[in-house]
Formats: sequence, structure tokens, C-alpha cells
Amino acid sequence: MGKKEVLLKLARAAIAQKFGIDYGVDMETLRRENPWLSKKGAAFVTLNKKADGTLRGCIGSIIAHRALYEDIIQNAQSAAFGDPRFDALSPEEFDKITIEVSLLTEPKLLPYTSAADLKSKLRPGIDGVILKKGPYQATFLPQVWEQLPTFESFMTHLCQKAGMVSNCLEEHPEIFVYQAEEYYENR
Repeated sequence: MGKKEVLLKLARAAIAQKFGIDYGVDMETLRRENPWLSKKGAAFVTLNKKADGTLRGCIGSIIAHRALYEDIIQNAQSAAFGDPRFDALSPEEFDKITIEVSLLTEPKLLPYTSAADLKSKLRPGIDGVILKKGPYQATFLPQVWEQLPTFESFMTHLCQKAGMVSNCLEEHPEIFVYQAEEYYENR
């Protein structure tokens, strides 16, 4: 079983477990047969509706702080049942969602002098971005560039997601970037 299949089966099995659905995948066997899952890792799990591809839940870890195996299980279950933007997933929806697992690299501080300088340094579609200022923080995964393809729209929405004013770059927040290996179920 390849890496993609292991990650996606683990995420779906974690959600199935909460429903009491027998998905036919033993998560512990997956862990034993794939020792790389025991290494620390940071993952986001995203759920989308099959019908139209709209977001149904997304929860993840920015920093690796536990075994990847545990991170995927926790984040899959949290995306399904604990994303505050959505009601908990219902058993009827289980077969009506697709799952994405994104494995994140370690975030790196990106020094910049101005919004124009930051714009020249960010790589749309490649860089995930963390914006941080005092108690405010938010992140967008690299694939968010698909919905917000311009620097201006991407950063405006990221500022708002962090609970800051839409032109928060004027306050010079810290910017961290990371990349993601993305694995998708067939849509």
C-alpha cells in the first residue's frame, strides 16, 4: 500500500470509527506496517462535499508535536466533528465527502519590509502562509491559492481569518511559510 493510500485510509477509518462503521481497515495494523507513521509529523485533514467540492471541515496541526499517526486520527475526527464552522458530520454524509491529507513542512519565518516585498517573496500555490501578530494567528494551506489567486485577496482573507483588519499587513505581522504534500481521494 502506497503512502497516499495509507494516509487517506487512516483518515477515513478514524472518522468511521467515531460512527461505529466497520470500514474494513485496522488502524493499528496500518501503524505497525508503516513505521514512518510513528515519526512526528504535522498534518491537515480537509473534508469536501463530493457533490460540489465545497468545504465541509478542515482541522490540522501547523507544528509537528506528536506521531503522524495520532495527528491524522485526531485531525480527521476534529475536521468531521469539531470544526466550529460546521455542524458535526452525519453518518449519511460519510460516503458523500472526499478527504484530503496535507503533510506540512516546518514553518520558516519570512522576513519582509513591505507588502510589496512580501508579495515578491510568496509563491502562490506553493507556499502555505501563517500570519501572526500578538494573540492573532491564522493559516491558509497552499491549495487556498486556488480560491484566492491574487496576493491581495489571499492576504485580505488571511487577515480576516486571524480576526484582524483586512489590511493588517500595515501592522507588519510575522509571516511564516511552509509547503505541503497533498494527497486527495478521487473526486
